[in-house]
Amino acid sequence: MRLIGYEYDMVFSELADVVGEKFILTDNADRVVYGVDHYWVSEAWFDRRQELPLADFIVRPGTVEQVSAVVKIANRYRIPIVPWGLGSGSQGGSLPIFGGIILDTKRLDRIIEINSTALTVTAQAGVNGQILEDACNSRDLTLPHYPASQRVSTLGGWLAPRGSGVLSTKYGKAEDLALAMQVVLPTGEVIRTLPTPSHAAGPDLRHLFLGAEGTTGIITEATMKLEPIPEVRRFRSYLFPDLHAGIEAGRRVMVSRLRPCVIRLYDEYSTTKELRRVLGVERDGVYMVIGFDGFRESVEFEERKARDICAQFNAEDLGSDAGQHWWDHRYDFYFPPRGKSHPKLFGTTDVQATFDKIEPIYHARKHVVEENYREWHARYFCHFSHWYPWGTMMYDQFLIDKPPADAHEAVRLHNRLWWDVVRTGLKMGGVLNEHHGVGMKMGYLMPEQYGTAFPMLQAIKKALDPRGIMNPGKLGFEV
Repeated sequence: MRLIGYEYDMVFSELADVVGEKFILTDNADRVVYGVDHYWVSEAWFDRRQELPLADFIVRPGTVEQVSAVVKIANRYRIPIVPWGLGSGSQGGSLPIFGGIILDTKRLDRIIEINSTALTVTAQAGVNGQILEDACNSRDLTLPHYPASQRVSTLGGWLAPRGSGVLSTKYGKAEDLALAMQVVLPTGEVIRTLPTPSHAAGPDLRHLFLGAEGTTGIITEATMKLEPIPEVRRFRSYLFPDLHAGIEAGRRVMVSRLRPCVIRLYDEYSTTKELRRVLGVERDGVYMVIGFDGFRESVEFEERKARDICAQFNAEDLGSDAGQHWWDHRYDFYFPPRGKSHPKLFGTTDVQATFDKIEPIYHARKHVVEENYREWHARYFCHFSHWYPWGTMMYDQFLIDKPPADAHEAVRLHNRLWWDVVRTGLKMGGVLNEHHGVGMKMGYLMPEQYGTAFPMLQAIKKALDPRGIMNPGKLGFEV
C-alpha cells in the first residue's frame, strides 16, 4: 500500500500526535537507510543502484503505549507495519517490501530490572545487546547469548528469529533464555505471557511470537535468564584427520552428557582457507574448538574427558593457547576487513539435523554447489557451531567471486543456488534454518518445510492479524 495525497498527511498527523514529529523520519535518505539490511539481495540491490522498497514513515516510539497507538493507527488504515531493531538481519525480515511504517524500536532501550536473586534481567526490546551484557556484567552476571551480532543487534532482534549465540551449546538459544515477554498484538492490545515458561496452564503463548519475526505481534519487553560469571572459561583446539572423525568426536562429547559451552568444528576448506585468512592458522585438516566454563574443578574434569574422546579419533591436541586465540577473535569472521562483502555473491544456508543425518547432508549440499554451479566456480564450506544431545547445526556457506553484474541476473542466481541447497537439506531430514530466520529469503520454502501443517500456521497468523498488516510478505504467509 502506498499512501498519497491527503491520506498521507492524515496518517502523518496521527502518528505525530502519538510520538511527536521529531520521531518520524520521512526524508528519502533516512528511508533508504531503512531499505537495506544485511540480507545479500538488499545489499546487492543497493550496490547496483536499483530502486529500493521504502517505507512511507519511519516511526520511533519511546513507550509501549506509543507502540500500541501506532499499531492501532496502522490497523485502522490497513497500513503495513514492520518492526526494526538495528537492521543486522540477514534474511530480509525487516525490509518494508510493501511500504507503510517501519517501527524502529531503538528508543525502547530501558533495562528495567536486574534481579540477582532470581538471576533474571528484564529489559525493553530495543536495548543494544552489548549494552545489556555490560549492565549484567557490572553485577557479576551474564546473559549467555553472545551472537556474532552482539554489538549491532537488539534484544528483540534476538528473539524474533529464534537466534543462537556462541554459547548456545550449553545455555540454549535466545528462546530458551526468554522467560516471559510483553507483546503488542496486531490490533494494538498489549499482553504479557506468563511469568515463567514451565507451567501446565495451557499452551505456552511465547511461541506465538518467538520466531514469528514480527508477523504476529511486536515484542516490546522480555525477561531473560542470567548466569553467574563463571569462575573459569577455557578453550582448547584440536586438529582431526577428516570431517567424519571431527563430527563423531563432537557427537561423543554431547551424548556423554558433558556440557561444553562451545564446540565449533570447521571443515577442510574452512580450516585451510578461512582460518588461515582470519586467524592465521597454518594447518590442513579439520579444526575444532571446545570450550568449558564453570567451577575450576568441573571444567578441568570435563576438559580431560573431552580430550580423551578426541584422542580416540586421532585428534592432535593444539592446546589452550590456540583455543583462547579463537575465542578472542571469534567475531573477526563477520566484520571488515575480513568479512565477506560485495561484489561477491555469498550466502549462509544454515541447517540443523540429528546426528545420523548431518554428515550426509553436508556432502550432498557441497555436491550441489560445487557441481551444479561449476561454471561460476562456486565454493562451499561450513562449520558446525551449535550442538545438542541429539544433533548439530551446520553453518554452511557458498561463495562466488564474480557473479553477474546485472542486478536481476545476480539475484536470480542467488535464489536458485540458495533454494537448491536448502531443498537438498529438506529432502534429507534437515530443517529450513537454525537461527538466522526465514524473512523474505526462505518464505517461499516454508510450505515445503511444513507440508500439510503450514495452513495451520497461516490460520494462526490470520487469527492474530486479520487485516494482514504485520510484516507482510515474510515467512511465506499470504499477503
